[in-house]
Amino acid sequence: MAEVTAIYPGSFDPITNGHLDLIRRGSRLFDQLVIAVLTNLDKKPLFSVSERVEMLREVTKDVANVSVDTFGGLLVDYARRKGARALLRGVRAFSDYEYELQMALMNRKLEPALETVFLMPAESFAYISSRLVKEIVQHGGPVTGLVPPHVEERLRVKFSSEPARGQVGV
Repeated sequence: MAEVTAIYPGSFDPITNGHLDLIRRGSRLFDQLVIAVLTNLDKKPLFSVSERVEMLREVTKDVANVSVDTFGGLLVDYARRKGARALLRGVRAFSDYEYELQMALMNRKLEPALETVFLMPAESFAYISSRLVKEIVQHGGPVTGLVPPHVEERLRVKFSSEPARGQVGV
């Protein structure tokens, strides 16, 4: 049987333990798993693309069949270039599912040979989002257990050197 490469796309700003859970589990499902960091010029991320790639490589260095890359444009075009046959997506809640279903169906329309595989995070990570992690750190709250330790350090450094980024509901 042919080797199966999957793409796990996202902004990963920053990577959370929920992302890492999906990466580790996805690495057991596929022969090769490419973590693809989206370079979206319309968004204003906290970390640069190179910083996110560096953090992802650090936390996945012990997983032999995982690599980290960047992409822009249509995901299906990137998947074709990588020879991928699957997309890995995480679904935490029904609201995630509605969006992810729409994206999966559009990707299938654009590239019928590309399958989308949904994984639910472990229960202990189901409530974690990059947005919430950033809000907590911005206000000096604890994120131990929500992100890898070196990511928490980088978050603390980033927020200690940047002006406040708006109101927070946490």
